[in-house]
Amino acid sequence: MQLISPTDSMFLLVESREHPMHVGALQLFEPPEGVSGSDFLREAHQAMVDEQDFQPTFRKHPARVLGGIANLTWAEDDDVDLDYHLRRSALPAPGRVRDLLELTSRLHGTLLDRHRPLWEAHLIEGLSDGRFAVYIKFHHALIDGVSALKLTQRALSTDPTDTQFRVPWNLPHAPRPAPEEASTLQKITRTMGSVAGLAPSALSLARSALLEQQLTLPFGAPRTMFNVPIGGARRVAAQSWPLERIRNVKAAAGVTVNDTVLAMCAGALRGYLIEQDALPDAPLIAMVPVSLRTEAEADTGGNMTGIMLCNLATDIVDPAKRLDAISTSMRNNKKVFSELPRTQQLALSATMLAPLGLGAVPGFVSTAPPPFNIVISNVPGTREPMYWNGARLDGNYPLSIALDGQAVNITLANNADNLDFGLVAARGSVPHMQRLLGHLEDSLKELERAVGV
Repeated sequence: MQLISPTDSMFLLVESREHPMHVGALQLFEPPEGVSGSDFLREAHQAMVDEQDFQPTFRKHPARVLGGIANLTWAEDDDVDLDYHLRRSALPAPGRVRDLLELTSRLHGTLLDRHRPLWEAHLIEGLSDGRFAVYIKFHHALIDGVSALKLTQRALSTDPTDTQFRVPWNLPHAPRPAPEEASTLQKITRTMGSVAGLAPSALSLARSALLEQQLTLPFGAPRTMFNVPIGGARRVAAQSWPLERIRNVKAAAGVTVNDTVLAMCAGALRGYLIEQDALPDAPLIAMVPVSLRTEAEADTGGNMTGIMLCNLATDIVDPAKRLDAISTSMRNNKKVFSELPRTQQLALSATMLAPLGLGAVPGFVSTAPPPFNIVISNVPGTREPMYWNGARLDGNYPLSIALDGQAVNITLANNADNLDFGLVAARGSVPHMQRLLGHLEDSLKELERAVGV
C-alpha cells in the first residue's frame, strides 16, 4: 500500500458532512450538427462503460486498517464499479441552465464514498437549447484542481472530426523526460542541502516580509459575512467572459491578466457587500493558489500548490487605483515567493494554509480574525477550441471548495477565447449568491471605463 502524504491526508482529516473536500468541473457541450444531446449521451455512455481499464488515480481510496478506514495509506481497487462512478441524469422540463446549476449544486454538496475510489462523473441531458453537460468531481486528497482540469482536458481533442470517445480514467500518461537516476549518496546530499538551505531562506524571508513589509501574512483580513461557520449544502453559479475584454484592460493598465481578474473579482465583491450593507472599512484579503507543478509532473496525483495572499483593495472606490493596488500587492508577494526554493515555497504555503485547519476547533471561526476572506484561483485551461467526439466544449467551469470561515470560492479557467468562472458558496450563508455574476460584469465594465478601453 502507498502512504498518503501529509498534505493529501489533511484534506481527508478535515472533511465532514459540512465540509466536502472535493474539486469538480461543469463542462457544457454543443453536440455535433444533426445530433441531439440525448442521442449523443446515450452513445457516449455506452462507449464509456466499455472502458474498463483504470489508471491508478481512479482506483485509489483510503485503506482499511484494523477494521476501519484510516487516512494513512491508499488502497487500490482491482474491480471498479463503473455503474456507481458513472451516472446519467436528465433535467426536468423546461431544461433551463438554472436547472442545470441547481442539480450541480446538489451534486457538489454530497460527500464521496471513501469505501470506493474517490471520484464521480455525471452525464446530464435535457437542456432546452440542445446542449448537454458533464459534471465530474475528485477528492482533493486524490488530485489537486489544476491536475484534475488538465486530466479532463486530455480526454478532449482540438480536431472536431476526431470520433474517438476518450475517458479520463483510461488515458496514457503524458510524455515526460526520463528522470536521472540518483545514487543513494546524491539523494542524501540533496536532502541535507534542502535542510541547510532553510536557514538563509528563512533569514531572507524574514527580512523581506517583516522589514520591507512585502509579504501579505494571514490574520490581517477584516471579518465579513463570508467568514462564518457553514453548513453542508452548496450553491454554484457559472458564467463566461470574453478573454479579449480582460486582455484589453491588462494592456491599457500595464498589469497582468491575473491582476485584472483579481480586480474584476474585487469590484464584484465590493458591489455585492455594499448591496448587503456589509462592506468592511478594511480591504478584503484573497488567498491565491499558484501551481508549483512542472510539465513533467502534470500527470502525477497529489497536491503541489503554492499559496499567496493578495490585498483586494476593496476600500478603494476608484477601479483604476484599486487595480494598481492589487497589482502592487501581487508583485511584492511574488518577489518574496520567487526567492525561495520550491521546498520552502511549499513550507511557506503550508504556513499560510494552516489557519484553515483551526476551523475545526469549536468557536475558532466565530471568535478569531479570518486568515483571509476568500479564495480566488485562476487555473490554466485550453488556448484553442476543444471537442469530444465532435461535440464542442462551450464552457468549462471549475468548481472548488467552501469551508468554515470561507463561505465563497471563485475559480476560473481559460477556455479558448473565454474565461469561464465557477462560483461555489455555502447555501445558507451567502444570500442571492448568483448576483455575484452580475457584479462581475459591472466590475469589468467599470475597469474598462477607468482605463479607457
